[in-house]
Amino acid sequence: MPFITTNDNVSIYYEIHGEGKPLFMLPGWTCSTKFWKYNVDALARHFQIVLMDMRGHGESEKVLHSHRISRYAMDVKNLLDTLDLKSVTVLGWSMGASILWSYIELFGNYRIDSLICVDQSPAQYVKPNWPWGQKACFDVETFMETCFAAKSDPRGAAEGLVSACLKHAPSAEDRNMLVDEICKCPPYVRIEIMRDHTNLDWRDFLPHINIPTLVCCARESKVFDVHGSAWVGEHIPGAQTVIFEDCSHMLFWEKPEQFNQCVTKFIEDLKKVSLPVMPHNLKKPHDQQAPTHGWRTFPLASFE
Repeated sequence: MPFITTNDNVSIYYEIHGEGKPLFMLPGWTCSTKFWKYNVDALARHFQIVLMDMRGHGESEKVLHSHRISRYAMDVKNLLDTLDLKSVTVLGWSMGASILWSYIELFGNYRIDSLICVDQSPAQYVKPNWPWGQKACFDVETFMETCFAAKSDPRGAAEGLVSACLKHAPSAEDRNMLVDEICKCPPYVRIEIMRDHTNLDWRDFLPHINIPTLVCCARESKVFDVHGSAWVGEHIPGAQTVIFEDCSHMLFWEKPEQFNQCVTKFIEDLKKVSLPVMPHNLKKPHDQQAPTHGWRTFPLASFE
């Protein structure tokens, strides 16, 4: 299996599929490269797909240190540097999107030229000025409950996470695979990276992202209210926002054909035109108005 070694001497697992423009895909909390099961083959017909397991996740080394979003962002940079990838479209689902926001905050547009964010709110915790936090881990008390479940019943917690991420029950084989992959992430790692993740609020930074961006949201997500994840597209200048119907947080799993075509169209369109950064009147971070303009629900026919 291929690995790179980070600048702090941690072994990170990665995969490469296909040829062409690089598309780097980063999964969410506790998840692995296997979560892209229904996307890799289709997307690899058009792009060079690069996948990575975050430290402590999947096949990567199970170290007990440096489980912070910023360190994970550095791991992404170490991978892109080692593979010498340039003009990369970076795609992050859930916590993976937050890691990419951290990457851009730290390193700017170094080696990347476009961004895809999949179903992630800019703030996890519910606050007086933010009603759209994470539905199961929205304050300190629910975070402690998440910690207890991860320690006392790691597999049960993994099964609960899979159920929360999907609207429709997967096959027994797929369910067992997803749970097994989550269980590769030790309870300590689950808790420490979530501790950092839940305390971050990206609302001040997102308006400063200045590369073409696609935001994919699930209207029926059981993890984030759609208004929270769609806020991202409302506040990144010039971003496209696509709302997926009849699916939960893992919209790429439940609607793979629509997702794959949406991603492919976004990247292919970048080749045709040079997208300008659009003028943008920023809303103040405390503005709770539900974003509505710019949302698009694309039926499958829209990509044909």
